[in-house]
Amino acid sequence: MNSDTIPVPSASARALFRHRPFRLFFAGRGFSSFSYQMGVVAVGWQVYSLTHSALALGLIGLAQFLPVAGLTFFAGHAADRYDRRRVVQICQGGEALMALLLAWGSFGAWLNVTEIFAAVTVIGGCRAFESPAMSALLPAVVPAGLLQKGAALSAAVLQGATIIGPALGGLIYAISPGVPYAVMAVFWSLALLANGALRVDRPVAQKEPPSFKALFAGVSFVRHNPAILGTISLDLFAVLLGGATALLPVYARDILHTGPWGLGLLRGAPAMGALLMTVWITRFPMERRVGLRMFQAVILFGLATVLFGLSRSVPLSLAALFVMGAADVVSVVIRISLVQLQTPDEMRGRVGAVNFLFINASNQLGEFESGLTAALVGVVPAVVLGGIGTILVALLWMKLFPTLRNIERLE
Repeated sequence: MNSDTIPVPSASARALFRHRPFRLFFAGRGFSSFSYQMGVVAVGWQVYSLTHSALALGLIGLAQFLPVAGLTFFAGHAADRYDRRRVVQICQGGEALMALLLAWGSFGAWLNVTEIFAAVTVIGGCRAFESPAMSALLPAVVPAGLLQKGAALSAAVLQGATIIGPALGGLIYAISPGVPYAVMAVFWSLALLANGALRVDRPVAQKEPPSFKALFAGVSFVRHNPAILGTISLDLFAVLLGGATALLPVYARDILHTGPWGLGLLRGAPAMGALLMTVWITRFPMERRVGLRMFQAVILFGLATVLFGLSRSVPLSLAALFVMGAADVVSVVIRISLVQLQTPDEMRGRVGAVNFLFINASNQLGEFESGLTAALVGVVPAVVLGGIGTILVALLWMKLFPTLRNIERLE
C-alpha cells in the first residue's frame, strides 16, 4: 500500500505522522512557530536593553499587528488565488532573511532600535500572509475524516513552541544576542524546505480573478454563516475580556510575591494545560455535541480566570492557569475544525485571514483592555470582571447562535 494512503477506520495520531503530506506540514509549522517564539524573547530583551522603556516593549506588539491589520484581506486572497505552499515558502524566506539581518547586526554591534522595529514589521507582514495560507493547507494534508485530530496536533505544535521556544531563545541569548536570530534563520529555512517538499492531496482548482468583491469575500462569507460567525466572534470576545495573562508580571511581583522564577511558571502553565489537552483530544476526539462543548469550554475558561484573579496561592494560581489553557484549546480545536469543514476550499484562505485578524485583534486589544481596566479599577477586579464578562458572553452567544450550539459532530 502507498504510505500516503491511510485507511480511516484504523487511523490514529501515529498513522497521521506516517502520512507524508501531514508530516511535512507539521514540521514546517513547527519550525516556523519555534522561530517566532524564540524571537519574541530575543527582540523583547534586546529592545529593553537598548531603551529601558516599557513603552518600547508595547510598541513591538503594535509593529507586528499593524501589518496584519493592513494586509489581512490581501493575504487571504493570495492564499486562495496562488499556490498556498509557495505563499508560505515566500513568507518563510522573508522571515529567514530578517532573522539573518538581526543576527548580522547583533554580532556586528551596529543594530539599533529603529532597525529592529523595521525587521519586526516585515516579519509581521510575512506572518499576515503565511498564517492564512498555512491554515488553508491543513484540510489538504489530512486524510478524510481525520481533521479534528489534525487540528489538535497542529495546535499541539503551536503550544509546544510557546512553551519551549521562549525558554530556548532566552537561554541562547545569554551566549550572544545574535545567536537566537541565527537559529531562527536556520529554523525558518528548514520550514521553507519542508513546505517545498510538500505535495497536497487536494490542491486549489479555482482561481477567482482579483476584484474588490473577491478581496472581501471572506468577510461576506463569515457574516452569512452563523456557525462560523458565532465561533470566530465568541473567540474574539472571550480572549478580549479574559486577557489575564497580560497582567501576570503584576501578579508574580505584587500579589503572589514569587519573583522572576514564578513569572516563568505562570507563563508556562496555560501552555502546558493546552498541550496536554491536545494530546487528550488526539487520543479521544470529541464525538458528539461539539457545539455545546465549545460553549462549556469558554465558560470554564471564564470560571478559571475568576479563580486566578482571586487566588493568593501560587499552586492554586498555576492550577487555574492550567485549566484556562486546557479549556482554551478545546475551543480552538473546535473552532479550527468548524471553520475548515464549513468553508469551501476556494474560500479557505480569505476566511482564514478573517479568523487570523480576529485572533490578533483579540490578543492585542485584550492586553490593552486588561491594562486599562487594571489602571481604572485595580488589577484583581480587572481580572475577575474579565472572567465574569467571558462567562456572560458565552451564555449570550448560546442564545444568539443556536445553530452553533446545536452542532452535533465535526464531520
